[in-house]
Amino acid sequence: MNFSNITWLDDKGHIKPPLYLYLILVYIARGWCIFIASLTQSSDRAALVALFYPQKSDFIMALVAGFGALLVYGVVIAERKRSPLWLRPLFGQLKWVLLLLLVIDAGLLIERTINSHYLYNWSMGLDALLLFWSLIYLFKSKRLSYYFADWPREERFPGKV
Repeated sequence: MNFSNITWLDDKGHIKPPLYLYLILVYIARGWCIFIASLTQSSDRAALVALFYPQKSDFIMALVAGFGALLVYGVVIAERKRSPLWLRPLFGQLKWVLLLLLVIDAGLLIERTINSHYLYNWSMGLDALLLFWSLIYLFKSKRLSYYFADWPREERFPGKV
């Protein structure tokens, strides 16, 4: 018997969000993470941002694209609390929302590649690799698909018919 799936469940019997889902959200919202990290620099806040995003327009587009990941993170937190109930239909569609966010991120990566005149950069290579892995995980992970199906349309409450 295989009981490896038991680690997927929390104390209420619901499937816990996979760690790689959180990593995908951090990857998509990396512009926001860099922005928050730059706020901790007291001397030169723009230097950290310029290290990752030499073009100011690329940084602003990363913030705009990463805002969707922040919203998805909010929906994941709402699923853990199982409220508000009006988010329930949206939760089942998160796979497609994540796909849309990854496609937007791919478009931004292509734009950055064109703006750099197709010269290889370690950050663009790493972004392309993480984007590729995220797309594979999004479509091949059984745990992620089970997680997205875990908040059913009708919750059965004990003692009620």
